[in-house]
Amino acid sequence: MKCNVGGMDMAARLVIGAILLVVALVVPMNALWQTVVLVLAAIGLVTGAIRYCPLNALLGFNSCAQKQEPHQSGG
Repeated sequence: MKCNVGGMDMAARLVIGAILLVVALVVPMNALWQTVVLVLAAIGLVTGAIRYCPLNALLGFNSCAQKQEPHQSGG
């Protein structure tokens, strides 16, 4: 899998995922909403940790910094 989640995007996903995880475990809510929040937390944590998001790939969005290789001239 090619990286498509960059530094700030990764940090935001990890922080928001952790916050959602805490909210799901601490705040009393209906089981359905708790499941929804846990799934969103898991998506954020996993995509941030592996730095790949299938939705980003589907939409053609890439926030990962691309390393530019030096251009070699064939002479």
